[in-house]
Amino acid sequence: MDLEVNNSLTIPASELRWRFSRSSGPGGQHVNTSDSRVELSWDVTGSPSLREDQRESLGRRLEGRLTGGVLTVAASERRSQLRNREAAAARLVHLVAEALAPGPAARRKTSPTRGSTRRRLAGKKLRSATKQQRRRPSAE
Repeated sequence: MDLEVNNSLTIPASELRWRFSRSSGPGGQHVNTSDSRVELSWDVTGSPSLREDQRESLGRRLEGRLTGGVLTVAASERRSQLRNREAAAARLVHLVAEALAPGPAARRKTSPTRGSTRRRLAGKKLRSATKQQRRRPSAE
């Protein structure tokens, strides 16, 4: 099953590597024999379905998650292997979509408005007057 990340990227099923193992945690006799934990791996650096700019963006934004250029996602929350496969696929799609999304717009510097400056200075004068009144009278 191909994974559709967004309009410009669909990861073919042939590029995905699935690995199954026994899930940790409590369970009954059935748990000891079923391989319900799922690991989904995708080679980002060697993927022919990526454009060069997409590959660069993924490499930069996911550098902490990549191991040798391969992105790996694990899922073991569910009891059934099928549900864990769906969870791992959804997690991979979410990670890749987040990494390919454009960043926030650069903040433009602005100067404070006349009103905000006036309010700030009025507040300072008020605090100053309050503190002046708290002082002991001078002995002059």
